[in-house]
Amino acid sequence: MLLGLSLLMFFTCRCVSSDEDLSRALKLMSETPLIDGHNDLPWQMRIQFNNQLNKVDLNTLENMHTNIPKIKTGRLGAQFWSAYVPCETQYKDAVRQTLEQIDVIHRMCQKYPDVFMFAKSSRDIKDAFARNKTASLIGVEGGHSIDSSLGTLRTMYQLGVRYLTLTHSCNTPWADNWLVDTGSEPSEHNGLSPFGKQVIAEMNRMGMLIDLSHVTVRVMHQVLDMSKAPVIFSHSSAFAVCPHKRNVPDEVLKRVNETGGIVMINFYNDYVTCSQTATVANVADHFDHIRKVAGAGIIGFGGDYDGVERVPEGLEDVSKVPNLVAELLRRGWSDQEVKAALGDNLLRVFQKVEEIAESLRKLSPDDVPIPYDEVKNPCRTSTGYSRGGISPSPLSLAALLITLALQKLI
Repeated sequence: MLLGLSLLMFFTCRCVSSDEDLSRALKLMSETPLIDGHNDLPWQMRIQFNNQLNKVDLNTLENMHTNIPKIKTGRLGAQFWSAYVPCETQYKDAVRQTLEQIDVIHRMCQKYPDVFMFAKSSRDIKDAFARNKTASLIGVEGGHSIDSSLGTLRTMYQLGVRYLTLTHSCNTPWADNWLVDTGSEPSEHNGLSPFGKQVIAEMNRMGMLIDLSHVTVRVMHQVLDMSKAPVIFSHSSAFAVCPHKRNVPDEVLKRVNETGGIVMINFYNDYVTCSQTATVANVADHFDHIRKVAGAGIIGFGGDYDGVERVPEGLEDVSKVPNLVAELLRRGWSDQEVKAALGDNLLRVFQKVEEIAESLRKLSPDDVPIPYDEVKNPCRTSTGYSRGGISPSPLSLAALLITLALQKLI
C-alpha cells in the first residue's frame, strides 16, 4: 500500500513538475526569440513542388516537419532558411539553382506577410519578434553554390544571404568537407586553399556569418585562426556525446568559446545518438555537455528540420521545440542560460559580425579570381584570365590587406 502511494506521488509530482517546466519554457520563449540556425523547408519546396509555391499552402501542408501552425505552436522567433542545392550541381548549375532557392525564400515571405518577415540583420530579428512574426533569414548551405566566385558571394549577400556553410558533403576547389575526416574522401587542400582564405576575409569584410558545419576539423581551426569575426556552426552537435564526424570536438568547442562564436545543436538522430533512435533527453545531453566544456554562452538551436529523415521522440517537428526548452529547465538550467541558448547568443554573434564589417567598410572588395587551373573543367570558360597579361596571384592584395587589418584589430 505504502509502495503504491509512493509511486503515485512520484508520478504526480513528475507530471506537475513537467507542466511547470513547460509553462516556464513558454514564458521565456515569449520574452526571447527562439532563433533556429537551419531548416530545409525551401528544399522540400524544390523536390516536392519544383518551387511552385502557388500549389502549396503552408497553413495546411502535411507530412513535413514545418508548416505555419507548427511554427506558431513552437514559438519560432527567427529561422535561417537553408538555400541548399546538392553537390551534384557543382561545376554545373549550382549558382542558378541556389538563386532559385533564395527566390523561393523571398516568395515565402511575400506570400505569408502576416507570419514571416524577411530579415537581414540582428536588428531585423528583434523587430520581427516585437511584431510577433518569424524573422526569416537565408543561409546558403555549401560553398559549391558560389562556383568559386567572390562576385557571386557578394551578389548573394546583396540578395539577403547572411551565412555561407563553407562546404556541404563534397570538397570545393578551395575547401575540404567533413567526409575527409572519415577517410572516405581525400583531402584536396589540406583544409583551405589560398582562395579559401580569400573567401573568409571577404566574408569578414561584408559581414556574412561563416558557418563551419560540414567542414573538416582542420578547416575549423584554420578559420578560427584567421577570422576576426566569430563563427557559427548552424547545425552540428557535440562529438564527445556522439562521435560522428559532423559533430564538433571538445578542442574546437573551447576555441569557439574563446572567439565568441556559437554551436547550434542539430536534432538529427544520427548526430544525437549515432543511431536511428533518440529522445529529447538525448538532445539535452548535447546541451549539457557543451555547457560543461565551453559554457552556455556558445549554445544555440539548429534543428535541421525537413532536411533529415529521423528526429527524436518528443521533437517530431518544429512545434515540439518547447519540450526541449522545458527539459533544460528541468535539468537546472537558469532562465538566463536558456535565454542565451534560445536567441541571445546568436544575436550577440550576429551583432559582432556586423561590427567587424563596419570596421572594415573602407576596404575595397577583393576582385582577384581563383586561379583558372584550380577550376578548369569542360563547363567553364576562361574569359578574362588570359587578357592583359593578368595572372591571378595565390592570395590577392585585397585579401592580404584585409588579413593585415584583422591582425591589427586582434
